[in-house]
Amino acid sequence: MSALARLTVAETKLFFREPMLVFFVLAFPPLLLVVLGAFPALREPSADLGGARAITLYLPIIVTMGLALFALNSVTQLLATYREKGVLRRMRTTPVEPHVLLGAQLLMSTIMSVATMLVLLAIGRVLYDVGLPRQLPAYLIAYLLTALAMFAIGLLVASVAPTGKSAGAIGTLLFFPILFFAGLWVPRAEMNDVLRKISDFTPLGAGVQSLQDAAAGHWPQPLQVAVLLGWTIVAGGLAARYFRWE
Repeated sequence: MSALARLTVAETKLFFREPMLVFFVLAFPPLLLVVLGAFPALREPSADLGGARAITLYLPIIVTMGLALFALNSVTQLLATYREKGVLRRMRTTPVEPHVLLGAQLLMSTIMSVATMLVLLAIGRVLYDVGLPRQLPAYLIAYLLTALAMFAIGLLVASVAPTGKSAGAIGTLLFFPILFFAGLWVPRAEMNDVLRKISDFTPLGAGVQSLQDAAAGHWPQPLQVAVLLGWTIVAGGLAARYFRWE
């Protein structure tokens, strides 16, 4: 096995040794979808949503929430903790460069988040008759762009946070407003013009709209792609500039 593969396996084992982290990033999104689906009003067509069902709109929101949990909680805390404890510094004295550990962490998080997405799509289809994405390639591209943007933000948080606890605190502070503009509390279709315009330029706002468009059979709009790439480039560039190995 390559160093990246071995480290990915090791990081996965370490990840599953943190039960609270495992619960919130893997189990909480499916559980939230099941809870929301238990409300009959969310399973019925709504005139306020143009005849759409709220549970159909919430599915991509919860999919992106799973990404946000990985990016702003798991990745940020683990990498900041590794730097705080000197793990990254010690790795620089071995044949395995620290950036391989960084790649393993991102690879593990991506695999886990994709698995969560598949579980959510299955729950939506089996329990609530939510159709699978009509434009699957577009859905996967939208998911990838959203993942890139969120992981870039997570790496930026890990770059500037001095400790694992502070990284978790910063990630939590970012998590709630980002989820608000994704439509978790107020669906984008019910937002006023000002909030919807702000949402259009947030990573999860653009990501949710892209996933919803793909689920309906359309490709992401140029604005959404530009917003997601913009967050990836800016946050990723700042993360590369300020990331410290020790």
